[in-house]
Amino acid sequence: MKKIFLIFILISSLNIFSQKEISSLKTYTFSEVEKTFVQKPKPIIIFTHTDWCKICHGMQKTTFKNEEIIQLLNENFYFVKLNGEEKNNIHFLGKTFKYKPTGANTGIHELANELASIKGIISYPTITILNTKFEINAQLIGFYNIKKLKKILEKYLQK
Repeated sequence: MKKIFLIFILISSLNIFSQKEISSLKTYTFSEVEKTFVQKPKPIIIFTHTDWCKICHGMQKTTFKNEEIIQLLNENFYFVKLNGEEKNNIHFLGKTFKYKPTGANTGIHELANELASIKGIISYPTITILNTKFEINAQLIGFYNIKKLKKILEKYLQK
């Protein structure tokens, strides 16, 4: 009886000290999306951000760390992070997009301008949803908390 009790306590203590497995958001590059898309077409979510944007960092630390959001994105979308001030060329859909300086130490990437600007103005962060024909279906500007983004993604998937 003592042995069974000791084994039970040992197994229980292992469960207490074991860590919960945290899933991570699968992030793709534009070239990875193009290659993977051929085998399995899914809508694409592009999170356009900058290094200096505090709201962008907030979303990355809260909304995009949530288990439900991670699961929704990983299962139903290709998720791409795009720095709006990226200096490297990006090849996507047969076109090369480049960084365009706008002043001393400032500039914007052509692809960010293409995907995240509305009426010629770009705001950070912007979430752009591309359908399976690579058409822009939605542009979401600003901070989206977990509840709000989950509702939008689920509604989008019901279409």
